Amino acid sequence: MMKNKYFIPLLLIFSLFFLWAISSNLLPTMIRQLMKTCELNAFEASFTEAAYWLAYFIFPIPIAMYMKRYSYKSGIIFGLILAAIGGLLFFPAAAIKEYWAYLVIFFIIATGMCFLETAANPYVTALGTPETASRRLNLAQSFNGLGAFIAAMFLSKLILTGQNYTRETLPVDYPGGWDGYIQMETDSMKLPYLILAGLLILIAIIFVFSKLPKIDNESALDKGNSKLINFGVLKKSHLRWGVIAQFFYNGGQTAINSLFLVYCCMYVGLPEDTATTFFGFYMLAFLAGRWIGTMLMVRFRPQDMLLVYAIVNILLCGVIVLCGGMIGLYAMLAVSFFMSIMYPTQFSLALRGLGEDTKSGSAFLVMAIIGNACIPQLTAYVMNHNKDIYYIAYIIPLICFFFTAYYSWKGYKIENKN
Repeated sequence: MMKNKYFIPLLLIFSLFFLWAISSNLLPTMIRQLMKTCELNAFEASFTEAAYWLAYFIFPIPIAMYMKRYSYKSGIIFGLILAAIGGLLFFPAAAIKEYWAYLVIFFIIATGMCFLETAANPYVTALGTPETASRRLNLAQSFNGLGAFIAAMFLSKLILTGQNYTRETLPVDYPGGWDGYIQMETDSMKLPYLILAGLLILIAIIFVFSKLPKIDNESALDKGNSKLINFGVLKKSHLRWGVIAQFFYNGGQTAINSLFLVYCCMYVGLPEDTATTFFGFYMLAFLAGRWIGTMLMVRFRPQDMLLVYAIVNILLCGVIVLCGGMIGLYAMLAVSFFMSIMYPTQFSLALRGLGEDTKSGSAFLVMAIIGNACIPQLTAYVMNHNKDIYYIAYIIPLICFFFTAYYSWKGYKIENKN
Protein backbone atom coordinates (compact mmCIF):
# COMPACT_ATOMS: atom_id res chain seq x y z
CA MET A 1 0.00 0.00 0.00
CA MET A 2 2.82 2.44 0.75
CA LYS A 3 6.46 2.65 -0.19
CA ASN A 4 9.04 2.44 2.61
CA LYS A 5 10.15 6.03 2.01
CA TYR A 6 6.63 7.18 2.84
CA PHE A 7 6.24 5.16 6.05
CA ILE A 8 7.54 7.76 8.54
CA PRO A 9 5.85 10.76 6.83
CA LEU A 10 2.52 8.91 6.74
CA LEU A 11 2.89 7.89 10.39
CA LEU A 12 3.41 11.54 11.36
CA ILE A 13 0.40 12.61 9.28
CA PHE A 14 -1.69 9.83 10.84
CA SER A 15 -0.99 11.39 14.26
CA LEU A 16 -2.76 14.56 13.08
CA PHE A 17 -5.93 12.59 12.37
CA PHE A 18 -5.76 11.29 15.94
CA LEU A 19 -5.35 14.78 17.42
CA TRP A 20 -8.13 16.57 15.57
CA ALA A 21 -10.47 13.66 16.34
CA ILE A 22 -9.92 14.22 20.07
CA SER A 23 -10.64 17.92 19.61
CA SER A 24 -13.84 17.58 17.57
CA ASN A 25 -15.21 14.60 19.49
CA LEU A 26 -14.97 16.38 22.82
CA LEU A 27 -17.65 18.76 21.53
CA PRO A 28 -20.66 16.52 22.32
CA THR A 29 -19.37 16.21 25.89
CA MET A 30 -18.82 19.97 26.09
CA ILE A 31 -22.36 20.62 24.84
CA ARG A 32 -23.71 18.54 27.70
CA GLN A 33 -21.33 20.18 30.20
CA LEU A 34 -22.01 23.75 29.05
CA MET A 35 -25.73 23.13 29.40
CA LYS A 36 -24.96 22.82 33.11
CA THR A 37 -22.24 25.41 33.67
CA CYS A 38 -23.84 28.14 31.51
CA GLU A 39 -27.48 27.10 32.12
CA LEU A 40 -28.35 26.53 28.46
CA ASN A 41 -30.95 24.43 26.65
CA ALA A 42 -29.94 21.94 23.93
CA PHE A 43 -30.50 24.43 21.10
CA GLU A 44 -28.42 27.17 22.76
CA ALA A 45 -25.62 24.75 23.62
CA SER A 46 -25.54 23.44 20.04
CA PHE A 47 -23.88 26.72 19.00
CA THR A 48 -20.73 25.20 20.50
CA GLU A 49 -20.58 23.16 17.29
CA ALA A 50 -21.33 26.25 15.19
CA ALA A 51 -18.42 28.20 16.72
CA TYR A 52 -16.03 25.31 16.11
CA TRP A 53 -17.03 24.46 12.57
CA LEU A 54 -17.43 28.05 11.41
CA ALA A 55 -13.62 28.20 11.29
CA TYR A 56 -13.70 25.40 8.73
CA PHE A 57 -15.75 27.60 6.42
CA ILE A 58 -13.75 30.80 6.86
CA PHE A 59 -10.15 29.58 6.75
CA PRO A 60 -9.63 26.70 4.27
CA ILE A 61 -9.04 28.98 1.27
CA PRO A 62 -6.56 31.29 3.10
CA ILE A 63 -4.88 28.18 4.52
CA ALA A 64 -4.64 26.54 1.09
CA MET A 65 -3.13 29.77 -0.28
CA TYR A 66 -0.65 29.82 2.60
CA MET A 67 0.40 26.21 2.01
CA LYS A 68 0.66 26.71 -1.74
CA ARG A 69 2.96 29.66 -1.11
CA TYR A 70 5.03 27.82 1.51
CA SER A 71 4.51 24.12 2.32
CA TYR A 72 2.35 21.50 3.98
CA LYS A 73 4.87 21.23 6.81
CA SER A 74 4.81 24.91 7.79
CA GLY A 75 1.01 24.90 7.77
CA ILE A 76 0.89 21.82 9.98
CA ILE A 77 3.31 23.27 12.56
CA PHE A 78 1.44 26.58 12.71
CA GLY A 79 -1.88 24.77 13.11
CA LEU A 80 -0.57 22.58 15.94
CA ILE A 81 0.72 25.59 17.88
CA LEU A 82 -2.47 27.62 17.36
CA ALA A 83 -4.70 24.76 18.52
CA ALA A 84 -2.48 24.24 21.58
CA ILE A 85 -2.87 27.93 22.50
CA GLY A 86 -6.64 27.49 22.26
CA GLY A 87 -6.53 24.51 24.65
CA LEU A 88 -4.51 26.47 27.22
CA LEU A 89 -7.07 29.30 27.09
CA PHE A 90 -9.47 27.08 29.04
CA PHE A 91 -7.70 28.20 32.19
CA PRO A 92 -8.60 31.92 31.90
CA ALA A 93 -12.03 30.92 30.52
CA ALA A 94 -12.69 28.99 33.73
CA ALA A 95 -12.27 32.26 35.60
CA ILE A 96 -14.57 34.21 33.24
CA LYS A 97 -17.32 31.53 33.18
CA GLU A 98 -19.07 33.11 30.18
CA TYR A 99 -20.43 31.13 27.24
CA TRP A 100 -18.97 33.56 24.69
CA ALA A 101 -15.45 32.89 26.03
CA TYR A 102 -15.81 29.17 25.35
CA LEU A 103 -17.14 29.88 21.84
CA VAL A 104 -14.05 32.00 21.10
CA ILE A 105 -11.78 29.21 22.37
CA PHE A 106 -13.48 26.58 20.22
CA PHE A 107 -13.12 28.86 17.21
CA ILE A 108 -9.36 29.24 17.88
CA ILE A 109 -8.83 25.51 18.36
CA ALA A 110 -10.80 24.75 15.21
CA THR A 111 -8.74 27.23 13.19
CA GLY A 112 -5.59 25.35 14.18
CA MET A 113 -7.21 22.01 13.39
CA CYS A 114 -8.33 23.39 10.04
CA PHE A 115 -4.66 23.85 9.11
CA LEU A 116 -4.06 20.20 9.93
CA GLU A 117 -7.05 18.88 8.02
CA THR A 118 -6.50 21.05 4.93
CA ALA A 119 -2.94 19.70 4.76
CA ALA A 120 -3.31 16.09 5.90
CA ASN A 121 -6.14 14.80 3.69
CA PRO A 122 -4.59 15.69 0.31
CA TYR A 123 -1.10 14.80 1.57
CA VAL A 124 -2.22 11.25 2.38
CA THR A 125 -3.89 10.85 -1.01
CA ALA A 126 -0.72 12.05 -2.78
CA LEU A 127 1.82 9.84 -0.96
CA GLY A 128 1.33 6.72 -3.07
CA THR A 129 -0.54 5.50 -6.10
CA PRO A 130 -3.92 7.04 -7.04
CA GLU A 131 -5.51 3.57 -7.12
CA THR A 132 -5.00 3.08 -3.37
CA ALA A 133 -5.77 6.66 -2.31
CA SER A 134 -9.17 5.79 -0.80
CA ARG A 135 -7.65 2.93 1.18
CA ARG A 136 -4.81 5.13 2.47
CA LEU A 137 -7.19 7.87 3.52
CA ASN A 138 -9.51 5.39 5.24
CA LEU A 139 -6.49 3.92 7.04
CA ALA A 140 -5.48 7.42 8.12
CA GLN A 141 -9.03 8.12 9.23
CA SER A 142 -8.87 4.97 11.37
CA PHE A 143 -6.56 6.96 13.64
CA ASN A 144 -9.30 9.60 13.64
CA GLY A 145 -11.64 6.89 14.90
CA LEU A 146 -9.16 5.95 17.64
CA GLY A 147 -9.00 9.57 18.80
CA ALA A 148 -12.79 9.77 18.76
CA PHE A 149 -13.04 6.63 20.90
CA ILE A 150 -10.53 7.93 23.48
CA ALA A 151 -12.34 11.28 23.65
CA ALA A 152 -15.73 9.61 24.11
CA MET A 153 -14.85 6.73 26.44
CA PHE A 154 -12.18 8.31 28.66
CA LEU A 155 -11.81 12.10 28.37
CA SER A 156 -15.57 12.63 28.53
CA LYS A 157 -15.59 10.95 31.94
CA LEU A 158 -13.05 13.51 33.18
CA ILE A 159 -15.40 16.32 32.16
CA LEU A 160 -18.83 14.98 33.12
CA THR A 161 -18.95 14.61 36.88
CA GLY A 162 -22.22 12.71 37.08
CA GLN A 163 -23.85 15.52 39.06
CA ASN A 164 -26.72 17.30 37.35
CA TYR A 165 -28.30 19.96 39.52
CA THR A 166 -30.34 23.07 38.82
CA ARG A 167 -30.69 26.06 41.12
CA GLU A 168 -33.89 24.49 42.42
CA THR A 169 -32.56 20.94 42.99
CA LEU A 170 -29.11 21.77 44.42
CA PRO A 171 -28.84 20.41 48.01
CA VAL A 172 -28.96 23.14 50.61
CA ASP A 173 -25.74 21.91 52.23
CA TYR A 174 -23.76 21.70 48.96
CA PRO A 175 -20.24 23.13 49.65
CA GLY A 176 -20.10 26.69 48.35
CA GLY A 177 -23.72 26.63 47.19
CA TRP A 178 -24.55 27.26 43.54
CA ASP A 179 -21.26 29.09 42.88
CA GLY A 180 -19.32 26.17 44.34
CA TYR A 181 -21.17 23.69 42.14
CA ILE A 182 -20.57 25.74 38.98
CA GLN A 183 -16.88 26.17 39.85
CA MET A 184 -16.46 22.43 40.34
CA GLU A 185 -18.17 21.67 37.02
CA THR A 186 -16.12 24.37 35.28
CA ASP A 187 -12.80 23.13 36.66
CA SER A 188 -13.52 19.63 35.33
CA MET A 189 -13.13 20.96 31.78
CA LYS A 190 -9.50 22.05 32.24
CA LEU A 191 -7.58 18.76 32.41
CA PRO A 192 -8.63 17.20 29.07
CA TYR A 193 -7.71 20.38 27.20
CA LEU A 194 -4.40 20.61 29.05
CA ILE A 195 -3.64 17.05 27.91
CA LEU A 196 -4.65 17.94 24.35
CA ALA A 197 -2.48 21.09 24.35
CA GLY A 198 0.51 19.07 25.60
CA LEU A 199 0.10 16.50 22.82
CA LEU A 200 -0.20 19.23 20.19
CA ILE A 201 3.00 20.94 21.35
CA LEU A 202 4.88 17.62 21.43
CA ILE A 203 3.83 16.70 17.88
CA ALA A 204 4.69 20.23 16.67
CA ILE A 205 8.24 19.81 18.01
CA ILE A 206 8.55 16.45 16.24
CA PHE A 207 7.40 18.00 12.96
CA VAL A 208 9.94 20.84 13.29
CA PHE A 209 12.79 18.30 13.28
CA SER A 210 11.26 15.95 10.69
CA LYS A 211 11.71 15.96 6.93
CA LEU A 212 8.54 15.57 4.87
CA PRO A 213 8.83 14.75 1.17
CA LYS A 214 7.40 17.20 -1.32
CA ILE A 215 4.68 15.80 -3.56
CA ASP A 216 4.39 16.48 -7.27
CA ASN A 217 2.00 19.44 -7.19
CA GLU A 218 4.01 21.01 -4.36
CA SER A 219 7.22 20.78 -6.36
CA ALA A 220 5.52 22.42 -9.33
CA LEU A 221 4.73 25.42 -7.18
CA ASP A 222 8.41 26.04 -6.58
CA LYS A 223 8.61 26.93 -10.25
CA GLY A 224 5.72 29.39 -9.99
CA ASN A 225 3.46 27.40 -12.31
CA SER A 226 0.25 27.50 -10.26
CA LYS A 227 -2.30 29.91 -8.87
CA LEU A 228 -2.51 30.17 -5.10
CA ILE A 229 -6.19 29.16 -5.28
CA ASN A 230 -8.15 28.03 -8.31
CA PHE A 231 -11.91 28.53 -8.09
CA GLY A 232 -12.23 27.07 -11.59
CA VAL A 233 -11.64 23.61 -10.13
CA LEU A 234 -15.30 23.64 -9.05
CA LYS A 235 -16.23 23.26 -12.72
CA LYS A 236 -15.28 19.60 -12.32
CA SER A 237 -18.59 17.94 -11.51
CA HIS A 238 -17.17 15.12 -9.37
CA LEU A 239 -15.53 17.71 -7.09
CA ARG A 240 -18.59 19.96 -7.05
CA TRP A 241 -20.88 17.06 -6.10
CA GLY A 242 -18.25 15.95 -3.59
CA VAL A 243 -18.45 19.33 -1.86
CA ILE A 244 -22.26 19.10 -1.74
CA ALA A 245 -22.16 15.53 -0.43
CA GLN A 246 -19.59 16.48 2.21
CA PHE A 247 -21.74 19.41 3.36
CA PHE A 248 -24.75 17.20 4.04
CA TYR A 249 -22.84 14.18 5.29
CA ASN A 250 -20.80 16.20 7.78
CA GLY A 251 -23.89 18.00 9.02
CA GLY A 252 -25.82 14.76 9.46
CA GLN A 253 -22.97 13.00 11.22
CA THR A 254 -22.36 15.90 13.58
CA ALA A 255 -26.09 16.24 14.33
CA ILE A 256 -26.09 12.64 15.59
CA ASN A 257 -22.73 12.96 17.38
CA SER A 258 -23.35 16.29 19.09
CA LEU A 259 -26.77 15.36 20.46
CA PHE A 260 -25.86 11.82 21.48
CA LEU A 261 -25.26 12.58 25.17
CA VAL A 262 -28.24 14.95 25.26
CA TYR A 263 -30.39 12.15 23.79
CA CYS A 264 -29.07 9.65 26.36
CA CYS A 265 -29.38 11.87 29.44
CA MET A 266 -32.40 14.07 28.76
CA TYR A 267 -34.65 11.81 26.71
CA VAL A 268 -33.70 8.20 27.50
CA GLY A 269 -32.93 9.10 31.14
CA LEU A 270 -29.52 7.47 31.46
CA PRO A 271 -27.08 8.73 34.14
CA GLU A 272 -24.06 10.57 32.78
CA ASP A 273 -21.61 7.77 33.56
CA THR A 274 -23.71 5.25 31.65
CA ALA A 275 -24.28 7.73 28.82
CA THR A 276 -20.54 8.33 28.36
CA THR A 277 -19.98 4.56 28.26
CA PHE A 278 -22.55 4.29 25.48
CA PHE A 279 -20.81 7.21 23.77
CA GLY A 280 -17.57 5.23 23.98
CA PHE A 281 -19.27 2.23 22.35
CA TYR A 282 -20.66 4.58 19.72
CA MET A 283 -17.16 5.75 18.81
CA LEU A 284 -15.79 2.20 19.10
CA ALA A 285 -18.31 1.19 16.43
CA PHE A 286 -17.01 4.07 14.31
CA LEU A 287 -13.42 2.90 14.79
CA ALA A 288 -14.31 -0.70 13.96
CA GLY A 289 -16.13 0.48 10.85
CA ARG A 290 -13.03 2.36 9.69
CA TRP A 291 -10.73 -0.64 10.08
CA ILE A 292 -13.16 -3.13 8.56
CA GLY A 293 -14.03 -0.74 5.73
CA THR A 294 -10.34 -0.22 4.92
CA MET A 295 -9.83 -3.98 4.67
CA LEU A 296 -12.94 -4.48 2.54
CA MET A 297 -11.73 -1.87 0.05
CA VAL A 298 -9.04 -4.32 -1.01
CA ARG A 299 -11.85 -6.33 -2.64
CA PHE A 300 -14.65 -3.84 -3.28
CA ARG A 301 -14.75 -0.50 -5.06
CA PRO A 302 -14.95 2.44 -2.60
CA GLN A 303 -17.97 3.96 -4.36
CA ASP A 304 -19.89 0.67 -4.13
CA MET A 305 -19.23 0.36 -0.41
CA LEU A 306 -20.21 3.99 0.05
CA LEU A 307 -23.57 3.40 -1.65
CA VAL A 308 -24.38 0.33 0.47
CA TYR A 309 -23.38 2.08 3.69
CA ALA A 310 -25.47 5.15 2.83
CA ILE A 311 -28.59 3.05 2.14
CA VAL A 312 -28.14 1.15 5.42
CA ASN A 313 -27.88 4.43 7.35
CA ILE A 314 -31.01 5.81 5.69
CA LEU A 315 -32.87 2.74 6.98
CA LEU A 316 -31.30 2.99 10.46
CA CYS A 317 -32.26 6.66 10.77
CA GLY A 318 -35.77 5.58 9.83
CA VAL A 319 -35.71 3.25 12.85
CA ILE A 320 -34.69 6.15 15.12
CA VAL A 321 -37.45 8.38 13.69
CA LEU A 322 -40.10 5.70 14.21
CA CYS A 323 -39.03 4.29 17.58
CA GLY A 324 -36.81 6.64 19.61
CA GLY A 325 -35.86 5.51 23.12
CA MET A 326 -33.38 2.66 23.65
CA ILE A 327 -34.20 1.15 20.26
CA GLY A 328 -33.16 4.44 18.67
CA LEU A 329 -30.01 4.48 20.80
CA TYR A 330 -28.95 1.03 19.60
CA ALA A 331 -29.73 2.09 16.03
CA MET A 332 -27.34 5.03 16.50
CA LEU A 333 -24.54 2.61 17.41
CA ALA A 334 -25.09 0.89 14.08
CA VAL A 335 -25.29 4.25 12.27
CA SER A 336 -21.86 5.10 13.68
CA PHE A 337 -20.38 1.92 12.19
CA PHE A 338 -21.76 2.65 8.74
CA MET A 339 -20.82 6.34 8.82
CA SER A 340 -17.19 5.41 9.35
CA ILE A 341 -15.94 5.31 5.74
CA MET A 342 -18.10 8.10 4.33
CA TYR A 343 -16.00 11.21 4.90
CA PRO A 344 -12.61 9.88 3.71
CA THR A 345 -14.13 7.96 0.79
CA GLN A 346 -16.04 10.98 -0.50
CA PHE A 347 -12.95 13.13 0.04
CA SER A 348 -10.61 10.87 -1.94
CA LEU A 349 -13.12 10.30 -4.76
CA ALA A 350 -13.59 14.06 -5.11
CA LEU A 351 -9.82 14.75 -5.34
CA ARG A 352 -9.17 12.30 -8.17
CA GLY A 353 -7.53 13.80 -11.22
CA LEU A 354 -7.11 17.34 -9.83
CA GLY A 355 -3.31 17.41 -10.18
CA GLU A 356 -1.84 20.74 -9.11
CA ASP A 357 -5.33 21.88 -8.10
CA THR A 358 -5.45 19.26 -5.33
CA LYS A 359 -4.90 21.84 -2.57
CA SER A 360 -7.66 24.04 -3.97
CA GLY A 361 -10.01 21.06 -4.16
CA SER A 362 -9.09 20.06 -0.62
CA ALA A 363 -9.84 23.57 0.62
CA PHE A 364 -13.35 23.51 -0.86
CA LEU A 365 -14.01 20.04 0.56
CA VAL A 366 -12.90 21.16 4.02
CA MET A 367 -15.11 24.25 3.68
CA ALA A 368 -18.05 21.88 3.19
CA ILE A 369 -17.69 21.04 6.88
CA ILE A 370 -19.75 24.22 7.42
CA GLY A 371 -22.64 21.77 7.34
CA ASN A 372 -21.58 21.03 10.93
CA ALA A 373 -22.39 24.63 11.86
CA CYS A 374 -26.02 24.61 10.73
CA ILE A 375 -27.54 21.12 10.37
CA PRO A 376 -26.93 20.13 14.04
CA GLN A 377 -28.56 23.40 15.13
CA LEU A 378 -31.60 22.64 12.98
CA THR A 379 -31.78 19.14 14.45
CA ALA A 380 -31.44 20.48 18.03
CA TYR A 381 -34.14 23.08 17.34
CA VAL A 382 -36.59 20.42 16.13
CA MET A 383 -35.72 18.18 19.09
CA ASN A 384 -36.09 21.02 21.61
CA HIS A 385 -39.51 22.04 20.25
CA ASN A 386 -40.94 18.52 19.98
CA LYS A 387 -40.03 17.05 23.35
CA ASP A 388 -42.75 14.39 23.29
CA ILE A 389 -41.65 13.13 19.88
CA TYR A 390 -38.03 14.30 20.05
CA TYR A 391 -36.88 11.45 17.81
CA ILE A 392 -38.64 13.03 14.81
CA ALA A 393 -35.60 15.34 14.63
CA TYR A 394 -33.54 12.48 13.20
CA ILE A 395 -35.35 12.77 9.89
CA ILE A 396 -32.81 15.56 9.19
CA PRO A 397 -29.70 13.32 9.21
CA LEU A 398 -31.77 10.73 7.31
CA ILE A 399 -32.19 13.23 4.48
CA CYS A 400 -28.47 14.05 4.63
CA PHE A 401 -27.53 10.45 3.90
CA PHE A 402 -29.49 10.62 0.63
CA PHE A 403 -26.82 13.00 -0.69
CA THR A 404 -24.08 10.49 0.13
CA ALA A 405 -26.09 7.79 -1.62
CA TYR A 406 -26.43 9.94 -4.73
CA TYR A 407 -22.73 10.81 -4.77
CA SER A 408 -21.73 7.15 -4.56
CA TRP A 409 -24.21 6.29 -7.32
CA LYS A 410 -23.56 9.00 -9.91
CA GLY A 411 -21.95 12.12 -8.46
CA TYR A 412 -18.44 10.66 -8.11
CA LYS A 413 -18.03 10.03 -11.85
CA ILE A 414 -15.45 12.16 -13.65
CA GLU A 415 -16.86 13.83 -16.74
CA ASN A 416 -14.70 13.48 -19.84
CA LYS A 417 -15.08 16.67 -21.85
CA ASN A 418 -13.38 16.62 -25.22
